[in-house]
Amino acid sequence: MSEFRIYSRALLVGTSSLECGDPPMGVAFGRFFPAEAYASIQAECASNHHDQSGLQLSVATPSGEIIQCAGVGILDCGDEIEINVLGISHPPYAELFPHHVAQYEAPFNER
Repeated sequence: MSEFRIYSRALLVGTSSLECGDPPMGVAFGRFFPAEAYASIQAECASNHHDQSGLQLSVATPSGEIIQCAGVGILDCGDEIEINVLGISHPPYAELFPHHVAQYEAPFNER
């Protein structure tokens, strides 16, 4: 699986494979692996699950292209940390996550 890089402004705060998704909604999510700089935003991610726009979170593809989306959120609940990327528009969802699309379409193709 690909490794996506998560930034707060220009600061690398972690990575994720974004191993799960909802193609019709344009959502990808997965386990978040913090980088050293995550410590600078961890308190906000742990206490504020509603509006993290002040952190200016973004996600970059393995090739370094920033994913255009409606929003990014880090849900830090202590034991596990999850990253959510909502409303992915460019690059196209199917280009970024063909495995999510294939998994979603599989039941329809069995008919």
